[in-house]
Amino acid sequence: MHVRHCIVSAPGKAILHGEHAVVHGKVALAVSLNLRTYLELKATSTGKVSIDLPNIDTFLSWDLSDLQPLVSESFAKPDEAQRLDPELLGRLREFVGVADGNLDTRSMATLAFLYIYLSLFGSGALPGLSVCVWSELPTGAGLGSSAAYSVCLAAGLLTASGAVPAPLRDPSAPARWCQEDMELINSWAFQGERIIHGNPSGVDNAVGTWGGMLRFLSGKIIPLSRVPLLRILLTNTKVPRSTKQLVAGVKDKLTKFPSIINPVLDSVDAISCTCEKTLAEYDQRANHRGGHLQRAGELIDNQPEPAVRAGRGPPLPGHPLSGQPDPRAAQQADGGRRGGGCGITLHDNRRTEGDNT
Repeated sequence: MHVRHCIVSAPGKAILHGEHAVVHGKVALAVSLNLRTYLELKATSTGKVSIDLPNIDTFLSWDLSDLQPLVSESFAKPDEAQRLDPELLGRLREFVGVADGNLDTRSMATLAFLYIYLSLFGSGALPGLSVCVWSELPTGAGLGSSAAYSVCLAAGLLTASGAVPAPLRDPSAPARWCQEDMELINSWAFQGERIIHGNPSGVDNAVGTWGGMLRFLSGKIIPLSRVPLLRILLTNTKVPRSTKQLVAGVKDKLTKFPSIINPVLDSVDAISCTCEKTLAEYDQRANHRGGHLQRAGELIDNQPEPAVRAGRGPPLPGHPLSGQPDPRAAQQADGGRRGGGCGITLHDNRRTEGDNT
């Protein structure tokens, strides 16, 4: 054990555009949220490894002697996270008692933790660890809670193994790893996401790793600069959503109706690119920024993504405010209207005198 105690955190995310198209090679724009997931890791001498997930009322503990036989002879090196080991995952499913097709949060979180833990420490005697993960993000709401969890697992366990350096000890100062370390954390977090979701795009774990605003296309991540601080209202519909099921539903529609769905995906791509250009041109001066923000809101209003989604959830409470003459009106994305999860409302950053909202 290179590090016996560390605390790491990762942000949630909101996808402005391209959520369902990005899996099919289209551009997605995602922003990090000021809602985070935290992980605290401690080395122990109890001969056990445990994980505590208070948000979902879960505490699990295993004897190291029971876990050691599960380690694959061809274990992954810390710098190798390019493919998921189906044999190890199969052994873990049997060990934990999780059947194929079981998508409940507790089971997926357990599998992701054990997989990354055994993959990183399987070269020798397994270390005793106590891991606690808690979050400000609701689960199943489309805010990247599973990705933030996976990023925290990857960052914490890679730090403990010595594959990446320890974060700063001052809890008031955010730690920044070098680009190579960030890519390694992101690659292991993606494995966690694959276990949880099956065929994720990689957007969520990338935002959880790098933060800020990202452009994502076919696995290539480009952090965007010169973007404004956006005021976003999140509305949780309380309708559970499964990214795995939604992605599968879009794929099914694309297979059945390619001549209909492909043009929709192209439209989503064009909107993402236009929004990226609009935000890059955003000017903080009051006499210029209103037009760009209004255009960004109109792009949200005009997303065609619901057409490709599987399932239909209840509408968000309230009314979309696009088309209102008030220049301070908000634009509401359809993110939570179909498929559950959260909807996002983009608010004008400008404030008038006496405005305290």
